[in-house]
Formats: sequence, C-alpha cells, structure tokens
Amino acid sequence: MSQARGLPQSKEALLKSYNKKLKDDIQSMLVNFEEIIKLARMDEDSQISKYTQTEEDQYEMQVRAANIVRAGESLMKFVSDLKQFMILNDFPSVNDSILKNTKNCKSQQQDLDNKLTSLRDEMAMDLFELEDEYYSSAYK
Repeated sequence: MSQARGLPQSKEALLKSYNKKLKDDIQSMLVNFEEIIKLARMDEDSQISKYTQTEEDQYEMQVRAANIVRAGESLMKFVSDLKQFMILNDFPSVNDSILKNTKNCKSQQQDLDNKLTSLRDEMAMDLFELEDEYYSSAYK
C-alpha cells in the first residue's frame, strides 16, 4: 500500500497514527459532550439527596468539560504537527517552487542581457557617429 501512494513506510505509519489520534480525540469530545447533556436531566427517583446529586453532577460535568478541553488542545497540537509534517515532507512542492523561481530569474536575466546588449549597440552607433562628426569637423 505504501508503494502505491509513494510514501515510505515510516511516513505511512505516522499518517495512520495521526488518523487514529484524530478519531480518538473527536470521539472523546463527542462522548464527553453527550454525557454532559445526559447529566442535565434531573432524576426524580434517586436514593440520594438532591444536593448530593447536584454536587456529584457538577463534579462530573467539570471533569467531562476538562476532558473536552484536553481533547481540543490535543487536536490543536495535532494540527500543528500536521502542518510541520507537510512543511518538512512536501519535497515535490518545494522543488516545484524552486524550479519556478529559477525559471523566473533566468528569464529576467535574459531580458536584462538583451536590453543591455541593445543599449550597448545603440551607444556604439551613437559614439561612432559622434566620432565621425568630430574628426570630420573643421573645429577640431
């Protein structure tokens, strides 16, 4: 499979681990959010007092909210790692960019060389005419 996509096995394994991490973090956020929503319902047939149940629910909500925040931070770190992976391992794009810049610089160099050559030729013709006028003049 890694041969078909053109990625080395270590990169393929890294991408698989990224995919698993992404799914795990999103699943964690979803499960914790669902549990917080379930806690919002009041159970009337409880054997413990309402105050105790409220405190227990509040603590569980805080823990689940902290789990959601942890999963969110993990996802943000994952995005950063993914950007770094793309920057460091996207050699074809970097090579294309370098080739494009090289071609652009070479075309600019060629244009400047042509302009300088034509300017040199014009100056040589003007100088030749001026020298001819000067040496054939009676005012030397």
